[in-house]
Amino acid sequence: MAEERFARDPEGARELVGEAREEAKRALSELRDLARGIRPSLLAERGLGPALTALAARSPIPAGVDLDIPDKLPAAVENTSWFVVSEALANTAKHSGAKHVLVVVGSTGGRLTVEVSDDGEGGADASGSGLTGLRRRVEALDGSLAVHSPPGGPTTIWAELPCAS
Repeated sequence: MAEERFARDPEGARELVGEAREEAKRALSELRDLARGIRPSLLAERGLGPALTALAARSPIPAGVDLDIPDKLPAAVENTSWFVVSEALANTAKHSGAKHVLVVVGSTGGRLTVEVSDDGEGGADASGSGLTGLRRRVEALDGSLAVHSPPGGPTTIWAELPCAS
């Protein structure tokens, strides 16, 4: 609108640009507030280890945890790790027929590894919307996500994220 108005009313065009700038600032502020709201409160307050332990405790399928998490991970790595585990546990409960699931998180060489394995029936669709969303979230941090889920066998979801400060 500002471009169209510029030739006939430069001052009006400037006003439109100013309004657009202010609207963009408001939208950015709202997006930041939303992103802060997405971070689970336990994760924000106590860190990744307690947040993952709580996720496992709420799982409808008995879930064990084996965590060796470094101190002071970047918030984006913590968020993404939490979402990987959350989605994997939800998928396990919905689709796997598993009797047990194990969450293993550790670090080596400046990379955090997140692995969720179950003893279910396998056959997970790695191109499904939930796993595709996780893959994109992990790749946005220069990480990688792999799914191994042969039909009739256990499923493992494995993510690796850079975590060096």
